[in-house]
Amino acid sequence: MLLSYLVPVVLLILLLAASIRILPEYKRGVVFFLGRFQSVKGPGLLIIIPGIQKMEVVDLRVITMDVPEQDVISQDNVTVKVNAVLYFRVVDPEKAIIQVENFVNATSQLAQTTLRSVLGKHDLDEMLSERDKLNDDIQEIIDSSAESWGIKVANVEIKHVDLDESMIRAIARQAEAERERRAKVIHAEGELQASRKLVEAANVMAENSAALQLRYLQTMSDMSNKNASTIVFPLPMDIMEAFKHMKASPAAQARTGGGAGDAS
Repeated sequence: MLLSYLVPVVLLILLLAASIRILPEYKRGVVFFLGRFQSVKGPGLLIIIPGIQKMEVVDLRVITMDVPEQDVISQDNVTVKVNAVLYFRVVDPEKAIIQVENFVNATSQLAQTTLRSVLGKHDLDEMLSERDKLNDDIQEIIDSSAESWGIKVANVEIKHVDLDESMIRAIARQAEAERERRAKVIHAEGELQASRKLVEAANVMAENSAALQLRYLQTMSDMSNKNASTIVFPLPMDIMEAFKHMKASPAAQARTGGGAGDAS
C-alpha cells in the first residue's frame, strides 16, 4: 500500500527537478512550446515542462572572438597574412536562436570574409598606417550584416599584418630612400635660403663701400683666431689702382716723346 503512494511521489519530485531552471543575470532563455516560439525568459527561477516546452539558453555578455589568419592580396598586388579580434554580443536572443543556426560560427565566417574583402581594396601602406579607419569599415559592415541575427558588433581590431622577408627588406629600402630624399630636399632648401640672404647682404654692402671693408676685416679676424700657419696681409684696392697707373705711364711717355722728335 505504501509503495503505491511512494512511486507517484518520486515521479512528481523527479518531474519538478527536471522542470526547474535557474538563469543568472547575464543569460536569457528562449522558450518553445510544442516547437513554436513562446517567449524569452530570465533571469531567475523558471519552470519548464519537460516534453512540452524546450529552452535554449543565450549568453548576453560580450564575446571575444579571434578571427583566423587570412591570406589577403592588397590592391597593389602584395600578399600579406592578417588576423584580427572581434568583440560582439547578443542583443536579441529570439533572432539569435531562430534566424541563424549557430550565431557564433556565422559571425566568425562573416568576419573572415569581410576582413579579406575590405583589406583587398586598400594598398599595403594603408593597411600599415590607417588601421583605425580599416577597423571602423570592417566593424560597420559586419554590424550591418549581423543585425538581422540579433548581433551587435562592438569593435574590430586588426592585430597583425605579417609580410614576407623580401617585402620587409623592400620596405626598409624604400624608407631609407625616402629619408635620403628628405635630407636632400632640406639641404637644398637651406642652400636656397642662404643664397637669398647672401644676395640681401651683397645689396646692403653695395650701398656703402665701408661695409665691404668691415666685412673683410671681420673675415681676417676670424682667420687669425684659428691655429693656422697662413699669413694674411691686407692690401688696399687703392694701391692696385696706383700700380696700374704706373705701368701705363712709360708707354704714354714714349708716345709723347716720339711725337715731339718728329715735330723737331
